[in-house]
This record gives sequence, C-alpha cells and structure tokens, in this order.
Amino acid sequence: MSKFTTEDQIEAYNLELLDALGYSYKHGSTIEPEGAAPERQSFGDVLLKDRLNEVIGRINSHIPPEIRQQAQRELQNIASPDLISNNEAFHRYLTEGITVEYTKNGEIKGEQLWLIDWDNPDNNEFLAVNQFTVIEDNHNRRPDIILFINGLPLVVIELKNAADAKANLQAAHNQLQTYKREIPSLFTYNALLVISDGISARAGSLSAPYSRFSQWKRKLPNGEIDNNPDTNELEILTQGMLNKATLLDLIRHFTVFEKVKIVDPNTEVVTLQTIKKLAAYHQYYAVNLAVESVIAATRSNYRGGVVWHTQGSGKSLSMVFLSGKLVLALDNPTIVVLTDRNDLDDQLFDTFAGCRQLLRQDPQQADNRDAVRELLNVASGGIIFTTVQKFAPVEGETLYPKISDRTNIVVLADEAHRSQYGFKAKQVNIKDEQGNVVGKQTRYGFAKYIRDALPKATFVGFTGTPVEQTDKNTPQVFGSYIDVYDIAQAVEDGATVPIYYESRLVKVDLDEHGRELLDELDEDLSFEDLGSTQQAKARQTQLEAIVGSTQRLETIAQDIITHFEKRQTANRGKGMIVTLSRQIAANLYDNIIKLRPGWHSDDLNSGKIKVVMTASASDAGNLVAHHTSKKDRQVLAQRLKDPDNDLELVIVCDMWLTGFDAPCLHTMYIDKPMKGHNLMQAIARINRVYFEKQGGLIVDYLGVAQELKNALSFYSQSGGKGDLTVDQDVAIGLLLRTLEVVEGIMAEFNYQPYFTASTGDKLNILKSATNYVADPQIKDRFLDAVTALSKSYALIAHHPEAIAQAEKISFFQAIQASLRKLEPSDGSLSNADIETAIRQVVDQALVSDTVINIFDEAGIKSPDVSVISDEFLADVEGMEHKNLAVELLKRLLRDEVKAQRRTNLVRSRQLAEMLEESLRRYQNQVISVTEVIQELISLSKDVQAAKQRGEELGLEPYELAFYDALSQNQSAREVMGQDKLRELAITLVVRIRKNATIDWNLKESVRARMKVMVKRLLREYGYPPDMQALAIELVLEQAKVFTEFEVETNCSN
Repeated sequence: MSKFTTEDQIEAYNLELLDALGYSYKHGSTIEPEGAAPERQSFGDVLLKDRLNEVIGRINSHIPPEIRQQAQRELQNIASPDLISNNEAFHRYLTEGITVEYTKNGEIKGEQLWLIDWDNPDNNEFLAVNQFTVIEDNHNRRPDIILFINGLPLVVIELKNAADAKANLQAAHNQLQTYKREIPSLFTYNALLVISDGISARAGSLSAPYSRFSQWKRKLPNGEIDNNPDTNELEILTQGMLNKATLLDLIRHFTVFEKVKIVDPNTEVVTLQTIKKLAAYHQYYAVNLAVESVIAATRSNYRGGVVWHTQGSGKSLSMVFLSGKLVLALDNPTIVVLTDRNDLDDQLFDTFAGCRQLLRQDPQQADNRDAVRELLNVASGGIIFTTVQKFAPVEGETLYPKISDRTNIVVLADEAHRSQYGFKAKQVNIKDEQGNVVGKQTRYGFAKYIRDALPKATFVGFTGTPVEQTDKNTPQVFGSYIDVYDIAQAVEDGATVPIYYESRLVKVDLDEHGRELLDELDEDLSFEDLGSTQQAKARQTQLEAIVGSTQRLETIAQDIITHFEKRQTANRGKGMIVTLSRQIAANLYDNIIKLRPGWHSDDLNSGKIKVVMTASASDAGNLVAHHTSKKDRQVLAQRLKDPDNDLELVIVCDMWLTGFDAPCLHTMYIDKPMKGHNLMQAIARINRVYFEKQGGLIVDYLGVAQELKNALSFYSQSGGKGDLTVDQDVAIGLLLRTLEVVEGIMAEFNYQPYFTASTGDKLNILKSATNYVADPQIKDRFLDAVTALSKSYALIAHHPEAIAQAEKISFFQAIQASLRKLEPSDGSLSNADIETAIRQVVDQALVSDTVINIFDEAGIKSPDVSVISDEFLADVEGMEHKNLAVELLKRLLRDEVKAQRRTNLVRSRQLAEMLEESLRRYQNQVISVTEVIQELISLSKDVQAAKQRGEELGLEPYELAFYDALSQNQSAREVMGQDKLRELAITLVVRIRKNATIDWNLKESVRARMKVMVKRLLREYGYPPDMQALAIELVLEQAKVFTEFEVETNCSN
C-alpha cells in the first residue's frame, strides 16, 4: 500500500523529488493575478512571459530586443482550431528555433532564435508549480503540477490518491483528456504528460491513449532493467525521465509527429492524421547507446553493433530516433536504410517519411540499382532507402564498384541476421535465352557488395529476433549486441501482449504421407525461395496437393468461420490466415465465401474477407481475380488497420508476414510450414498493444508447435527471456479464476433461478441483483472483477469450456451494463466510455434497451432532469431497491449540475460539492443508504427552492447567476447587503449585454477592457477589495456563459 494517504501528500512528495533535481518551486496562488508575487495578467495566461522574456534575452543576447519580442509574440499567437497542429507548430519552434530577420551593419541577417539552450541544460530555468489555475472558455481547471522550462509549461502532471479505488491511473488520464478539451491553450505548449497515484506512474504524449502511457524503468549497474515490483514508480520516473538532461533529450530527439496517410475510398482524397509519439525507456537507452557505438565505430572497425528489440516494441521508430540523433551528432552524414524485401522497404520508408520534422529532411527511396548509385554518389547528407538486392552487380560486373569511401555514412539494416547479409561466395549457372546452362559465375552475399560499395561506412543492425550462435556473418558485418529488449521484458512492460497457442490438428491433420513430406520440406526451408532447388519444388508440389485438397480446405473453411465468429463475440479486431501457396489461398477464399456469401465483394473498398497477393495473366482464373497492385494493397492495409472498417479477415501467403503493423489483429490461422526467424516474425503480427486486447492467438492447422519449441530453445540460448507463445490452457485457467472471484462477490445473492426464468422474471432478478451490487461496499469490487472476467473471456471465447460459462458471464455483464448506464454523462470520459476491445456477450433474451431502463420496471418514469418534482421524489423514496434509488438520484443530480453550468456557475459548483460530499460519506459508511437517500432528496428540493429564489428577489435567471457570483464573498454580503448586491447584479447584466461581442472572450484586448469595466463597477458600488480579484474572474466566467446564451437566443429568434 502507498505510504501516502491523500493526493496533497503525493503532490508534496513529487515536489520534493523535483526539488532534489534542481527545480525551483512556486505555488500557483502566489504567481496568479493579484497573488503575492503575480507573474500572470489573467488566469488565461499559460506562459510565464517575464521568465520567458528573460531567458530568451540571455540565450539570444546578440539578437535585438524588439526582434526577440516579435518572436515571442509569434510563439503566443499559435492558434489553429486543431490542438495537435498547434502543438506540432510549437514543437518545431522549440526544437528548431524561431526564424528571425534583422538588420545589422546594413545587412539583413536571418538566424534562429532559441527558446532553450539545448547544449547547456543548466543554463535554462526549471520551475515546478502546483495548483496552477487556468480559466479558458468558461472552464476553470487546476492541474496538480506543471513543470515550466524557461516559462513554457512543458510537462503536466496529474496525481490521484492510491487509497481511493476510483482515483486510479485511468482516472488521471481521463482528467487530462478533460483538460485538453476545456483548457487547450495550456497543451499547445506541452511536451509530456505524466499520471500517477503515488504507487504507479506512467508518461505519454499529448495524443497517446491510456494504453500508450508507459512506465519508465531504470537500468541497474549490470545493465539489466530493474523490474523490482516494490520500487516506487513515481520516484523512478521523476528521477529518470524528468531530470534536466534526460527531459531535454527526450523533447528534442525522442519526440515525433508521425503522419499517417488516410485515403477516402470513395473520393481517393488523401488526408494526413498526425500522431504524437514519445520514446519508451527501452528505445531511449538503446538509441543513446547506439549513437555512442556508431561514433566510436566510425573511428575504428565500422561495426556499430546490433540492436535486438522484440517485434512489436517499436523497432522502426527506434531507427527513426537513431537517424535523427545521428544527423546532428555526425558531420551531415548519409544514412542508408536497408531491408531485404520491397514491402518492408515501403513500410519503413513510410514510417520515416511520416517523421520528417525529427529527421530535418525528406528521406528518398531508390527504385532501382542505378538510383542507388546515383543517390549515394553525393558529398554528404541524405537518408536513402533501398533493398540489399539493389546492390547486386549488373550484368558483366563480377565485383561491385566503390561508390564512396566517406566515413560519415551509416548503414541501418533491418532484420540484420538474414542470409542476404553474408560474404560467402557461391557458383551460379549462366543461362542463354533458351534457358540452357552455358557457364558458371561467382556470386557473393550482399554484405560483400555493400562493403565494396561503401568500404568505410558504419553498419548497425536492427533485429526483432536473436542472432544465431552459428551465424558468423552478422557479427562480422555489424558487431556485437548494443542492447537487448526481449519478449519477457516487452510483455512485462505492456509494450506487447502475450501470444497464445491453440492446435486445431485434430480437425484437419495431414495423413502420414503428408506429414513425411512436411518433415522433408523442413530441411529445405530457409529465408530463400522454396523453389530454389528442383528437389524442394517437387516436395512442395506434392505437399500443396495434400494441404490444398478439396476436402481438407472445405473442413478448414468451416472451422475458421466457426472459430472466428465465436472469437468476434468477445473481441473487437481482425484475423489473418496464412496459407502455403497462392492457389491454396484463392481456393480457401472460394470455400469460405461459399459458406458466407455475404462476406464477398468485388469492390476493393468493401467485403469482410480479402486475399492479399499478386498474380499474372498466366495464372489460373481464380488467382487473377485476387491480383492486387501496390496501391490496392495500401487500401487493403488501411482497411485492415481500421477497427471500424468491415474488412475483418485477410488471407496471405508471403505478404504482410514481416514488418506489417495492425494493432487490432488478434488471431492468426497458420496453414503453412514456417520455422526460425520467419515463424517468430510472422506470429509477432498479433502481439501489438490495442486498447484492452489481452493477447493474440495462434491457431495451428499444420503442426508448427515443434518449430515454436525449437525457436524458443534458440531464443533462450541466445539470451532471450520469455515464451514465444503461451498454451491456451493457461488462458482457460485465468478465465476460471476470474469467474471464481465474481462468483465469490455474488455468493450471498441467489441468482441461479435466472438461468431458467422467463424474460420477465429475468428482468426482476436482474433488477434485484443490480440493487445488491450497487451497495458501495460491493460495487467497485464487482465492476473491476467483471471487467477482468470479460478480458479473460475474450482470450478464449471460442473454447468449449468458455462457451459452457458464457451464460453466467453474460448475466454478470448485464448487471455491470445496468450500473454503467446510470453513470452520468458530464462530458468527462468515464471508464465505460473509453473504447475497449472487449465485447459483451449479454444474454440475447434481454433487449439492451430493457436492460438499460430497468428503472421503468420499478414503476418509476424517466423524469425531465430540469424538473425534479415532489411526486417524483416521493416515488424514489418509496422504492424497494434502496441502492438503485441512490444510483438514480445521483445520476439525476449530476445531470442537474451539468444543466446548471449553462446558466449559473456558482450554483452548479455548490451543488456538485454537496452531492459529492454526501456520496463520499455514504461510500465510507459514515451514513446509511436510507440517510443518503434523504440527503439526496433534500438536495433535490434545494434545486427546486433555488429556482424559486430568483422570483423572490425579482431577478431573471442570469441576473440571479451574477448575484450568486457576487455574494460568494461573505464580507460583500455583510457590507453591501442583499438590495445593493441585487442592484449591482442587474447593472452588470445591462453593462455586459451592451459591451460584449460574440467573441469577446477570445480577444485579449477586448477581455481586458471588459475586466476593467467590471472592476470599476465593483468599486463604484463599494464591493469589498479583499476578494475582488477572484470575484472579477468569476464574473467574467459568468459573463461568458451569459453572452453564449444571448447569441443562441438571438439566433433562434
């Protein structure tokens, strides 16, 4: 348990940690307008302008003051409607400087004005501020801690109390999303978001979903990652990530705004979606080690080393981060990015092209051998993409010619262990036009040709699987390991999800002859083409005939349909089928659509299932129908990656088995012999993190279990930790354990009659069960336990043991759904609102609307939230199910709070505070369920009375709202009295109506004039000065609400 008991104590502890790192400290109230030492002119100011001005002057002292002021204004005027675009524009200013021009000695000079001294971290000002109030567009928010660097609010930290079950990391993330919507100007200048409850701590980017907020871990002296569960995550994150040097390094070198192309299938219009990404700790450590290794290698043996990071852990982005750092660390280097397949080259190029800002240049892709030589034949610079095959000598060349002997060329090779990177010589046949062998020629591995072309280039290898101990080529080309991030660590960190294995051989096993052929073919399997020898071709042809037999494919088609449809009842995502050959892929497709004709479409942009392959005019008819061009495959890839698109299944043979990244893929059906690296890379397609996805599932139709074991053995011998796959029995055990927990919570409620009851009786039992669970001592435990149950069910929904428990699980989910529907929609994101990969299997006998509105069954009509009548309150008070009565009143009062926000800010806040206080005492068992109902009914009556109060005072609703804002101050009530405050409120409405334009709150100058007008009016009426500053801000907030109402009213008239 946490040593902290309150959020304030967690906040104080975090400030202590920051103080130890050299951060200065100010309380938000001290520097707010009219605070003890004000640094802000209004609560809308998010920059500490005086500090910013002072540091800009110090760092850029040679630039004239008026030019510095101009740059500062440019920084303050970032104001597009899109927050991520604003943030990207600011990030460019921050990391690249603001371009300025000025005249010196009669000449116009252009240079960069810097906001941060990147080379000297201690030459910058680091300030931690807690309780920093921001008021924007009628929203008053106060983040827990903001870290300012040179007056710029670069880090926002949101803290929750670990002792409060609801105040968890998810709640902290939700709070940040609310801030982003309501006070977006603060986040224009954001570099990093941190959430913590004092025990756990996570960090993420501005656009990161909760699943992409990650823990920071430290390296121990022996180079191992510290996985001690007793470590204080907040302390480690603060010390490791927020220290001055690391924080600046992360901001400058490890932040990208990745551009993803989205093609409209109807108009073919291409739009760019921007995703801000921040390096995880393993990427940060590896890239910095790699930079050191490369710099050293350029002066010695040109072997930069190998980075082994398991598939799915962000290897491609690590290559981007490394390239970005090398561009600055070396003397305008040329970086060559090598792959060994065209589709991988395209995928990696797209990733780099989407991160141009970090790379400070546009990468280029070599289309052919001549283009490689042309692009590399430069004096310096450039990021060039090519496949290793383009380094082959042209006809007539025995050796590859030297292109450049510069030392500032760095070759980054993806999947560096493969056979293409060898040096070994071999004899190949030379054939004439008729195919007759007319001679022999010596050929070498591509590593030799690349080294011949670039003799002094430094080579760095990236791999998702380990280098074999017998592999002499990889160390000879690249050197030894720089960094290792294996499966065990990736799953531990949540960077990937575990992969489960299920054998379906019982359904479709090969006969004895087929199994013998498969064993023989194993000897021929390598990365090279299966048909490289006549013997292998013969074996493959025979195996295809058996694997692709009509009866077997019919059986597999039926099994895949049944299995996948059951998986989809509990998972939101996609599946991939891997076949032995293109012909089998096409035939399997025909069998599937024969059973599910509605899945087929001739249109590339529709249809539930597609085959991804190429075909030629000479191929069989049903192959040609599935031919896809590069552009077609881009469309299909976009559809598969989009969880909302109707494409749910793809059939592949060779394509998309390496490098393809679709996080929503959760199932892979394997009907193709694979081994070693190829098998490990293929199954990693389903290990990506995606919302609440608990794991991927491999379904084996051909018997790859032994190859998985062999791969794991090789993986372990190479130093890797973790299982490549986990047997599905483990998932069954997890399901039964989580089910047992829920059953334990429900032990004192007899729900067994539910399963044999009629629909009407089921509703009554469900209502009673929901009332039982709504007890505050049970509710949160039950909701959490059912969520865990749903997740474990999603892993194994297709399994007979899971199917046997499905009805019971659906009952528990129906209770959970009923409770969730009572949660108010106050604009913030609740756990239930957040999109999840877990689908419910709620009893189909219950129509969802009936479950949602179970209060209708209790005889209570849904009231209008704005009119809570005595009759309605009497109905609630007489309800049999008291816990449900509390839930209903809570929802209605929260809806009333929301409605009041549009008219009377003060009243809405008072009501919210009283409501939450009553609920807190109820949840802590200070008061009983009967007592809390009475308190909530009393609050409801207060709502009615408040509406009558305006009539008694002779005030219109908005005049009453200003009256409430002014009378917040006790000394104002005592000194001025009711009548004078009433008169002031009426005058305020008249003046504001006269002076306010539609967008007055968005224009600083107009807002300032309005503020002066309010201030003068308060003084004129003798408003006490002790709380005048807050009163003015409150009046301006209320004025914003008022003018919005006026505009809406005028428009409707």
